[in-house]
Amino acid sequence: MPDAIDVELTNVTKKFGDLVAVKDVSFQVPRGSFFSILGPSGCGKTTTLKVIAGFEEPDEGDVYIGGERLNNVPPNHRPVNMVFQQLALFPLMTVFDNVAFGLKMAKVPRKERKARVEQILEKVGLAGLGGRKPSQLSGGQQQRVAIARCLVLDPTVLLLDEPLGALDLKLREQMKIQLKQLQHQVGTTFIYITHDQSEALVMSDQVAVMNFGALLQVGTPDELYSHPVNTFVASFVGENNRLSGVITELNEDQAVLDVGAFQVESKLHPQMEIGRSFLNFIRPEKMSLLTPDTTDAEPANQVPGTIQDVIFDGAVARAIVELVGGQEVMVLITRTSETALPVPGENVRVAWNPAYTHCFPDKSNNGKETNK
Repeated sequence: MPDAIDVELTNVTKKFGDLVAVKDVSFQVPRGSFFSILGPSGCGKTTTLKVIAGFEEPDEGDVYIGGERLNNVPPNHRPVNMVFQQLALFPLMTVFDNVAFGLKMAKVPRKERKARVEQILEKVGLAGLGGRKPSQLSGGQQQRVAIARCLVLDPTVLLLDEPLGALDLKLREQMKIQLKQLQHQVGTTFIYITHDQSEALVMSDQVAVMNFGALLQVGTPDELYSHPVNTFVASFVGENNRLSGVITELNEDQAVLDVGAFQVESKLHPQMEIGRSFLNFIRPEKMSLLTPDTTDAEPANQVPGTIQDVIFDGAVARAIVELVGGQEVMVLITRTSETALPVPGENVRVAWNPAYTHCFPDKSNNGKETNK
């Protein structure tokens, strides 16, 4: 049933004294999906996870799991399991016994217990390692033991609270792919908490972006990246260049912004009016570098600048350019065998198509809310 919903929050609010940690949050998590809640520290994402798990009760709103309202139902009676950043594996037990622990507490018969543990160890790529102690495993393998310990109990939903945070960078990159593949293989609904937008974009079917307790946008990684709904999502999800300017002209299909030392064309926004300040966000890969003597009129926006630095990163490079007037932007260069990288001090023109901009009112200059 493709439209089945495993988890639904409706108008959930959670307060701690005067602090509103979660504000009127509503979302649905489709069955069998990888759903991430993304946001900076203190945004309310972990509190939201604890509300789903039953460790915190909402002050307002409802929590549904598998279609059943579970407000005031304790954690041990909810069809969920949770993996924390600190894995809390039993160091003196074998991998097999760690995974079997929950089944043993539930008094599952020994024969069934053995079969289920062996099956889940195979699914998470740990077949043949059941006799080892956690200390004899790599960090990634220990992570999979913790996940297997939860999955063997056959939960409706697996909750993961920044489980990769304690791993080194290379292992974290490997585990992102492995976690996504594992979720597809077992088919269990995963709800994943992270402050790392790279983790969320790589692994998730859908991502919910939170800030200051509020849910700002829910969508696929591509929707969040390509169509952010406000300045926070545009800034937080992926790399972006940000230019602030004042609207000087409005036409049928575009606006003109005075950025100080230059003018740029922009997409239209419903709240645009002449004299109002607006922010333009342009992804680094949507900008290109032209030589100063370029005479082609396309793309429409071409701003003189000087290369400040070039950051080499294998197949791509990032050029830091100081535009006329002093603002800096970053331009992504996809490298081929014929690509000649610019050098610091070189004069260039930074070009981009107005259709690739994301535009929002500049709250700092207008005193008006941008998250609408």
